[in-house]
Amino acid sequence: MDQYEKIKQGEKGAWLSIATYLTLTALKLGGGYYFASGALVADGFNNLTDIVASLAVLIGLRISQKPPDKDHPYGHFRAETIAALIASFIMATVGIQVLITAVGALWADAEAAPALSSAWIALFSAVVMLSVYYYNRRLAKRINNQALMAASKDNLSDALVSTGAAIGIIGAQFGLPWLDPVAAIAVGCIICKTAWEIFYSSTHALTDGFDEKELTTLRATIERTKGVKSIKDIKARVHGSNVLVDVIVQVDPELTLIESHVICDEIEHRMERKHNIMSVHVHVEPHELKPAKFELNVE
Repeated sequence: MDQYEKIKQGEKGAWLSIATYLTLTALKLGGGYYFASGALVADGFNNLTDIVASLAVLIGLRISQKPPDKDHPYGHFRAETIAALIASFIMATVGIQVLITAVGALWADAEAAPALSSAWIALFSAVVMLSVYYYNRRLAKRINNQALMAASKDNLSDALVSTGAAIGIIGAQFGLPWLDPVAAIAVGCIICKTAWEIFYSSTHALTDGFDEKELTTLRATIERTKGVKSIKDIKARVHGSNVLVDVIVQVDPELTLIESHVICDEIEHRMERKHNIMSVHVHVEPHELKPAKFELNVE
């Protein structure tokens, strides 16, 4: 399966998220307003933004499948990252709005506790989202798709949000009506936290940031390749769900061009087998430069 087929597989997870969010949004908003649960309504609005975020991921996956062209010689893989960045802004906006509404409700006059039925809706939603999380997480690992992995983390946060909403609603049944808006505040905080994490990872990738520990691991793999004397320099960057590596290795200066080329091929094969990295640019230099001898004839 090549990288374009893997991205196509990732669309299944995005479509599953969209379909699930559409169903749960209608269920939570309807149940939240009917049973007078601020936490459930906030959770419903959270899922509403997740629909937009999942659509952005889906569009990013579609664009990233376009083959390289004159203006994009490396392909369109970063469309996934841009889509995730857009989704983070949408999530942050709604998260802030949920917090403002919840804080206002906390200081308002106490209202009747929401019906216990709203708690069962929240718990049901948590179980559903947890199932979607496990599906998308397994799929993202299998196809090595970072955008889908980010979506799965959003699925997990939604499961936790629904669980928190259920706790707040159940607590309100025991004479603690303020616990429901407090749960709504927790929902808003989780939305904002998830938005920040997606924003940070997206901007880090778009500015060619790369995890230092992972770079050390890649370096160790190359150093253990037979024929490599040392590594002069190594760089890596994320391009959508792909990793691009540039490395300068030093080898025995007595090797022929063909022998040096064999070492380069072995480095590429090891990076693919061990780290699933398909794009590695290897530059070879002699390990020891022997100074040339010049004879000056003076007549």
